[in-house]
Amino acid sequence: MGMTVLAVDAGNSKTDVAVVAADGQVVGAARGGGFQPPRVGVEAAVDVLADAVGRALAEAGLDSVDHVSACLANADLPVEERELAAALRARGWSSSVDVRNDTFAVLRAGLLEDAEPRGVAVVCGAGVNCAGMLPDGRTARFPAIGKISGDWGGGGGLAEEALWFAARAEDGRGEPTALMRDLPAHFGLDSMYALIEALHLGRIPVQRRHECAPVLFATAAGGDPVARGLVDRMADEVVAMSTVALRRLDLLSEEVPVLLGGSVLAARHPQLDTRIRDLLSARAPKAEPRVVTERPVLGAALLGLDAVGAPPTVHARVRAHYAR
Repeated sequence: MGMTVLAVDAGNSKTDVAVVAADGQVVGAARGGGFQPPRVGVEAAVDVLADAVGRALAEAGLDSVDHVSACLANADLPVEERELAAALRARGWSSSVDVRNDTFAVLRAGLLEDAEPRGVAVVCGAGVNCAGMLPDGRTARFPAIGKISGDWGGGGGLAEEALWFAARAEDGRGEPTALMRDLPAHFGLDSMYALIEALHLGRIPVQRRHECAPVLFATAAGGDPVARGLVDRMADEVVAMSTVALRRLDLLSEEVPVLLGGSVLAARHPQLDTRIRDLLSARAPKAEPRVVTERPVLGAALLGLDAVGAPPTVHARVRAHYAR
């Protein structure tokens, strides 16, 4: 007899929920707001999940499920995963709860339909993270909580670096770069000084800083050496994380997917994409880089089905639902 699964993919900006019946049919779904426990606290963050979960369960005509598979942003350390699993269990959706970092959702979603859960994923969105897994349950991961854990890049990090180089180019402390014109122009301003003032005084909301990353890529495409250097460094970081994860799982010399997800990598900027593939080819020749286009909630659902021992036909039905 099959088991029902509640799949949750919660990122910084949005939450995706699906209720999967025992036969693999998606019988309930909902979307909600972002999941940010570091900013609002665990209970308030779980309240955001609860709203979406409640709507999805109501659509399915259920009060609870057999298993909850939650892939959550900001679940960066095992101790955080345990704390969040306890918080979800307390909501009464199921006594069986598995919480993982949301990078694992991208990894599981991107694996080919008949493939076992074996590979490495790098997610580069607002931040950057990497995770690897093997069918026996072993994983490789990083804390991914910012510079204190050795991280560099992601959309937010690239925006910060672009602003730094542009500010120094304008006032003479740094080397010339077209970023000092392109960044303020994007916001309708005529100088980096004006942009710095607008950001500092809140006239441009902090949430808009992520818009600097696409400007950086456009400037790099125009041949600017500083911008191109930042894009190259982002590629270097992606490959460094993925090859370390492959090494930890003894996969460096095996045919294995390296799945690339998140808004920065999914955009497939030519310079970034080409350098990642070239470096991987040199350092892990049998690895197969592939951009993930599947929705991460599919990965959360498949991880849940893995946990309850669902047969391949059930996995295939869920995949077919999200391929529509």
